[in-house]
Amino acid sequence: MTSVVLGVDLGTSAVKVSAVDRTGNIVAQQSFDYPLSYPKPGYAEQNPEDWVNGTTVAIVNLILKDGIKPSEIDGISFSGQMHGLVLLDANNQVLRPAILWNDTRTTAPVAEINDTLGQEFIDITRNRALEGFTLPKILWVKENEPEIFKQATTFVLPKDYVRYRMTGKLQMEYSDAAGTVAFDVAKKTWSKTIQEVFELPASFFPEVIESIGYAGNITESYATFSGLDTHTKVFGGAADNAAGAVGAGILEPNMVMSSIGTSGVVLKYEDNANVDYKGDLHFFNHAIPNKFYSMGVTLAAGYSLSWFKNTFAKDEDFSEFVASAEQSTVGANGLIFTPYLVGERTPHPDGDVRGAFLGVDGTHQKYDFVRSVLEGIIFSFRDIFDIYDREGADFDTVVAIGGGAKSPLWLQIQADIFGKKVTTLRNEQGPGLGAAMLAATGLGWFDTVQDAAKSFISFGATYEPIADNVVKYQKVHAAYKNAYAATAEISHDLMNYRRENAE
Repeated sequence: MTSVVLGVDLGTSAVKVSAVDRTGNIVAQQSFDYPLSYPKPGYAEQNPEDWVNGTTVAIVNLILKDGIKPSEIDGISFSGQMHGLVLLDANNQVLRPAILWNDTRTTAPVAEINDTLGQEFIDITRNRALEGFTLPKILWVKENEPEIFKQATTFVLPKDYVRYRMTGKLQMEYSDAAGTVAFDVAKKTWSKTIQEVFELPASFFPEVIESIGYAGNITESYATFSGLDTHTKVFGGAADNAAGAVGAGILEPNMVMSSIGTSGVVLKYEDNANVDYKGDLHFFNHAIPNKFYSMGVTLAAGYSLSWFKNTFAKDEDFSEFVASAEQSTVGANGLIFTPYLVGERTPHPDGDVRGAFLGVDGTHQKYDFVRSVLEGIIFSFRDIFDIYDREGADFDTVVAIGGGAKSPLWLQIQADIFGKKVTTLRNEQGPGLGAAMLAATGLGWFDTVQDAAKSFISFGATYEPIADNVVKYQKVHAAYKNAYAATAEISHDLMNYRRENAE
């Protein structure tokens, strides 16, 4: 009999469930889309029942359409969208739609957190308070929906709610708990200081388990609902970035992940909590027991490229559009693009800054603009690397995933701007594969997540930095680093103008 695990990748717009065998081969995959709700400007919500239904439909399709036998499914684990607030009452019933990671209604609670705790908050959580995190959402409901909050006895994050519906056990795991910014990351416990200062009872915060920790078996009721078998064990899972790092093989201190999706992430494995990035990078518990990861975020990475193409080259083939940048030069013939189309996160936490093309003159061609966009996105990543350099972080390998790993030209640009070896994955499956690896390790198929990686992950092509290009890009990046200060005030004035004229 074939044994498989299911990796559930619970995203913002869809869930994807992968059935993976003991060798890391994905034998079947199903997905299901669900809606988002935007009830007011800046609001983003979802119905948690849609996550449960979507995950269940995907599992049913694996059984009925792909022929995966319930008796063959030994374990399930998760990758989940981070920070979403699911409030539950005393009967574990959902009290209101989940407030998602990309909801920005929480500016006032963020200011309250900063004014109340200041540096102490960063010392505890290892992160700055930002609108996307969970604690500000809790405080927003407490202030603005007091009748609902009075009924709330606990909260969980999206994947934790789906896991609860499968097992009947209400828990959170460490990597997602860290993303609430109510968690003492180094001590691996809920912060008593935060609980007391913001008058949140300790009972409001759920039990925390390891990502590879056993959460329970499939209940009889969920087995009836889904077609699964009650012998199937369910494990904690991880926040999407932690699971993505596992799925990309970021499991050693010498490795960093460069991920280009709609947004962009630079993520580094951290062996311990001794390093202090002073809140300039996110610092969370990893899916690997007693390990951590740090990361910086570019809000409009792949989005910048798709925006430019859709606006100025809509009918062109995407691969040819990107490849046209080869006609330009290192530094795009003196043209710089700042990818601040929706504001920025790292190293400039500024929601109102906006992007710019700088150095434009009459000699520039479209391919120069394409190259400047490709380079600008990676320069924003280089800004994150500079924070690592400042703190003496030591790494020699960058694993590129997402859109930036699909173009040989863009991979070489990364190697040259980073001044590091850049490698790809042969079978990139991202967070879903990471979730499957956590289930496989939890089941005891492997002693450690690192051991699972040896069977599940295979690295592909490698790009070495070209010394001459590295020197040239250092000069261009120096100019890029000045662009934020030069354009931020103008951006803020223009954003205020747009708001005034939209009212």
